[in-house]
Amino acid sequence: MDEEYDVIVLGTGLKECILSGLLSVDGLKVLHMDRNDYYGGESTSLNLIQLWKRFRGDDKPPAHLGASRDYNVDMIPKFMMANGTLVRVLIHTDVTKYLSFKAVDGSYVFNKGKVHKVPATDMEALKSPLMGLFEKRRARKFFIYVQNYNESDPKTHEGLDLTRVTTKELISKYGLDDNTIDFIGHALALHRDDRYLNEPALDTVKRMKLYAESLARFQGGSPYIYPLYGLGELPQAFARLSAVYGGTYMLNKPECKVEFDMEGKACGVTSEGETAKCKKVVCDPSYLPNKVRKVGKVARAIAIMSHPIPNTDESHSVQVILPQKQLGRKSDMYLFCCSYSHNVAPKGKFIAFVSCEAETDNPELELKPGVDLLGPVDEIFFETYDRYEPVNEPTLDNCFVSTSYDPTTHFESTVMDVLAMYTSITGKAKVTLHNIILVEESNVDS
Repeated sequence: MDEEYDVIVLGTGLKECILSGLLSVDGLKVLHMDRNDYYGGESTSLNLIQLWKRFRGDDKPPAHLGASRDYNVDMIPKFMMANGTLVRVLIHTDVTKYLSFKAVDGSYVFNKGKVHKVPATDMEALKSPLMGLFEKRRARKFFIYVQNYNESDPKTHEGLDLTRVTTKELISKYGLDDNTIDFIGHALALHRDDRYLNEPALDTVKRMKLYAESLARFQGGSPYIYPLYGLGELPQAFARLSAVYGGTYMLNKPECKVEFDMEGKACGVTSEGETAKCKKVVCDPSYLPNKVRKVGKVARAIAIMSHPIPNTDESHSVQVILPQKQLGRKSDMYLFCCSYSHNVAPKGKFIAFVSCEAETDNPELELKPGVDLLGPVDEIFFETYDRYEPVNEPTLDNCFVSTSYDPTTHFESTVMDVLAMYTSITGKAKVTLHNIILVEESNVDS
């Protein structure tokens, strides 16, 4: 312990592990510590016995649910965009050699009380029951505009500057109705609420293009991929990467206390009477509670089922987005389902999550619209957790604190937080990712 490091990372959540891996690859001397005796922090993965202990105390899980070891229940379940930023980070760091992925079967949206497949291209728009005949034609024209749009080729802009034109103005040019705008904004562009409508349209167009590119990537039923055995493998894969590049790992280190010098800058971490010196500290909010503020609360339900989610074409893995307007809420609700096809449950069993930003003090009632879509469940657990974001100035105290995980069931916002932290820590504009296009096809099963 009594050594000096460039960076000490506290907590082995996914964000912290990605940063630890990236910084180690950059040649920095990294010490990674966790008060727990397992990897993953808040984003850990639990077997059935651990799940029962967390929610039911000393009760034992019923035998009909199968063997505990066959369950890998992710506490922060999120799918990855097949052509998204996280996949590029995985390739950039060569973490793909530690993991195998499988395409996710379906991507759906809740509209007018029913679950529908999300149309992502002009051809799919023509077939979608979400829209009437004339609306389909209008939507098709808009999809063609988005597909052809190239930021560096003004001929594809049709005279519109998308850095100035708002999303609402762009969409109104095509005369689309509110229902169509709803699924485009929330199920394709993956916005969490409706603020995007008054923001520049370029971000929404880029998000829609990413969705379509990801969908085309493996010719599956969705744009998403997910690791076999769940996300619990991800933090460990980045931990292995960090170790390969000289990073040091210490689990089960109680009371990791950040030490500060006379100027209030982090200068080390003490645990069990030993202090390791460092220039910078990276951690999740639980390690520096006086440098974060509460910004919200996530409500979620975790269900074990013996069938796929109804009306999703028997999909063994699926995301359903319930846009805020459809439920009379201020933000979206998310439904995530995975099963034995991704090795996260025994054969015939499905794990479903319903999550949202808590807007009331009654999570069970609040989550009901999503839970009602699941059909019969074998077991269900409810919980809430607080979300925090940092309020400190890292240039003054050398502390780089991640934000808590949001309720979305995809990774794009998580990785943007990681890359922003990476830039802040290293001073580098970005990890060199722009020239990496494809994941190794051998590591993905469709």
